[in-house]
Amino acid sequence: MNLVNQEIDDFKVNAYYNGELTTVAKNDVLGKWSIFFFYPADFSFVCPTELEALQAHYDDFKNANAEIYSISEDTEFVHKAWADASPKIAQIKYHMLADPAGKLARMFDVLNEESGQAYRGVFIVDPDGKVQSATINNMGIGRSADEILRTLQAAQFVRQHGDQVCPVNWHPGDETLKPGLDLVGKL
Repeated sequence: MNLVNQEIDDFKVNAYYNGELTTVAKNDVLGKWSIFFFYPADFSFVCPTELEALQAHYDDFKNANAEIYSISEDTEFVHKAWADASPKIAQIKYHMLADPAGKLARMFDVLNEESGQAYRGVFIVDPDGKVQSATINNMGIGRSADEILRTLQAAQFVRQHGDQVCPVNWHPGDETLKPGLDLVGKL
């Protein structure tokens, strides 16, 4: 199922955030860019390395008017227990969403029904609630926080400058392209 340009469904889930139990709903994510970051499970192997890398870049995401929402099929209580047990996970300042019923994982089509775990999906959602980027990796393949940030910045640039597009490896400040017949066959 292709989610790009599709608006996310309404949702409300429990979360662990800055040492507190809270909820996050669709209305909470509207009006800013959102990174929905699915991972298979707390207390696992690749997952903490990814969550740590996102935390290391969290200020960059915040400066880009984006919020990170990490999501697994664990409960908010398991997220808290993981933060209590791991000094690195305890440093996470973004929301850790609980999805034990698989509502979000099904909405984003990343739930492995057999294992009850989510594949490694990253979805960049614009302030209107529409998916602008979707990537899904198998469970054993970690992702790059740098690339997620770069993709967010490219999506923001294209939204702001609709007549330009971002070529391969584009970073803010790099040249962009303005699609037109004059470029056909010349790149």
